[in-house]
Amino acid sequence: MARGRALTVATLGALSQLLSALALAGFGGVALWLLTRPRARMAALMPAPHWLIIAALAGTIWCAALYRFAPGSSQAMVARSLRDVAMLGWLAATFWPVHAPMPGPLRLILRLLVTLCAIALIGGIAAHWRSAAAGAWLGPTLGVSGMIVATGGLLVVDGAARRAGVGLRMPLMAVAGGFAMLWAYELNVQLIGALTGKPASTLILLLPAVALMTVPTFVLAAMDVGRERIRLSRTVATRTLILIAAAAYLILIGLAGAVARLVGGDYGELAQGLFLIVALGAGGVLLLSARTRAWLAVMISKHFFEHRYDYRAEWMRFTATLAQGAKEDGGEDDRNLHRRVAKALAELTGSPGALLMLPDARGAFRVAEQWRWPAGVEEGAALPLRSSFMLQESRHIVDLDVERRGAAPDGSGHEGVDLAIPDWLRADMRAWVVVPVLHFQRMIAVAVLHRPPVSRPLDWEDLDVLRIAGQQAASYLAESQSLEALSEAKRFDEFNRRFAFIMHDIKNLASQLSLLARNAERHADKPEFRADMIGTLKVSAGRLSDLLVRLSPRERRAAEAGRTLVEPLLRDVAAEVRPRRTIFVGCQAGLAAWGDGASIRQIVQHLVANAIDASPADTPVQVIAVAEHDRARIDVIDQGGGMTRAFIRDELFKPFVSTKEGGFGLGAFEALGLAQAMGGSIDVASEPEQGSAFTLRLPLADTCENGQRMGKAG
Repeated sequence: MARGRALTVATLGALSQLLSALALAGFGGVALWLLTRPRARMAALMPAPHWLIIAALAGTIWCAALYRFAPGSSQAMVARSLRDVAMLGWLAATFWPVHAPMPGPLRLILRLLVTLCAIALIGGIAAHWRSAAAGAWLGPTLGVSGMIVATGGLLVVDGAARRAGVGLRMPLMAVAGGFAMLWAYELNVQLIGALTGKPASTLILLLPAVALMTVPTFVLAAMDVGRERIRLSRTVATRTLILIAAAAYLILIGLAGAVARLVGGDYGELAQGLFLIVALGAGGVLLLSARTRAWLAVMISKHFFEHRYDYRAEWMRFTATLAQGAKEDGGEDDRNLHRRVAKALAELTGSPGALLMLPDARGAFRVAEQWRWPAGVEEGAALPLRSSFMLQESRHIVDLDVERRGAAPDGSGHEGVDLAIPDWLRADMRAWVVVPVLHFQRMIAVAVLHRPPVSRPLDWEDLDVLRIAGQQAASYLAESQSLEALSEAKRFDEFNRRFAFIMHDIKNLASQLSLLARNAERHADKPEFRADMIGTLKVSAGRLSDLLVRLSPRERRAAEAGRTLVEPLLRDVAAEVRPRRTIFVGCQAGLAAWGDGASIRQIVQHLVANAIDASPADTPVQVIAVAEHDRARIDVIDQGGGMTRAFIRDELFKPFVSTKEGGFGLGAFEALGLAQAMGGSIDVASEPEQGSAFTLRLPLADTCENGQRMGKAG
């Protein structure tokens, strides 16, 4: 046993020597770095930068004494007095500058401490100067002096912490905290020695490690960082706590092993077995129990962090969940915005599930979507009109546990307000919080959050976060509703557009049938007229059927393009208008255009009808079709009143602009749109009193077919 103790002491001595060397190098390097720093920059960071340099130099001398003479030696204690004077001077100059004098009692304590340190420093140097064996009686005296200085130093640090305001940086408080750690450690060492009657040799040998831990605070204090406040992220802070817990566990195991070796027997193996069982049990509980993990997260947030939420991380996750239609962990497609809203609000508060309720036609809110709500919801679950109205007017976030108890805690915001929560929601103990999703004072949804594994009452932070998150989610839902309304309006607009064109065609058919009825009174006894009348009626009936078909949604005509012979199409149009006017048709043999036959027919019908309307009854109308530069060209020529160039440029192809009495002004506009959809165009040449020539150009079928064959071959 004695041999084991000697080995332990030797190991600790070697470790202490190494730590003393590292502390000496650290303080020496920091002192040199501070001496090279620009004074103006350091003066901008702290009230008395020279005292920080003095404290670093004094710490270097102290660490040199630790390394040369050992931590518990009287020489190290004399150097400690010099260090204490520098530390007290830095505290006084930093936290109580000239314009902010120190309180009277604290000033008295500081002066007594400085005087005691000066006496210990001067007396210790003199004692060692005169006698090499002064450590035998000087050590206990310096120990008592150190206890007094450590106690007073902690009082000064406490006063500094109370004095610290908005004008001081957090790194300066870190330096003061490092000083407090040194004094507290030394006070603890001296107290243990006084109570046990023998020095705490193990703690004394570990003193250089504590000194080494204060070195980084000097660097932070002199750097241009942390002017407002230094904060660790939740992730880093949590991992740091885990590492500290792991280190404490290892230290505890080491101490238990050392105690077992000192006591003797087989207690070492027993201690190892107990620690192993405890570690495995704790790890298993954390791994398998979601409730335990949730409880641990709540305890960490409650006792280690200023705020419950890491707002930056939570807001980024909340926004990402709302914005993207990603797949969930289980591979489930999550492109439904309503489900994403429920998920985002639930994850924000740690709820395992959520319901989203949307208004129905009568104004009541019913469950429209759910995210991981166990066992579903009973049929007919809804918020009645009165509940919806009260939630919208009050804008309260409802803690259902409070509603079930019939009282509201401080800060919940709905004391004495009857929110008319329905019975099914009160009875379902899974429901925890009701969040109204408001957009410009209008409630567009209601979210019901599932009770988390570790239930807790809502506080002001929960209420603020849920209120802001609800407004953000409301903007997404409102935008989605606006897009749906816009899409529906576009569908109605498309229907109205088609109906307007059809009304134009119906007007032309009505004019044609009216003319046929008038001519029938005079020529009904003629066989030729009766034959033409029957043909005209068949064509008109067919065109009316086509117009009804055009009212239903269908694909664009350009998608139905194909080879269309032009001459038969022109002959059919001429036959249709024969009761009104005989037109001259001239077409190049075998001419074929590339387009939809029905669309080409409709364009030619519009152009021919307009030409007939614009021409006197005794003037001819000509339709001529030829091939021209890989294009099929169809000219419709009349000898009517013509048009001005300004009218052609500014008004001809605009909708609802017409020179004809009772006209809709849609014929030319629709004809141009159909032509452009097939890759064609319509040109107009006209002069007042000289007639007009409308030219329809369409892709030539042979050219298009050759191009397709070459593309397939390539």
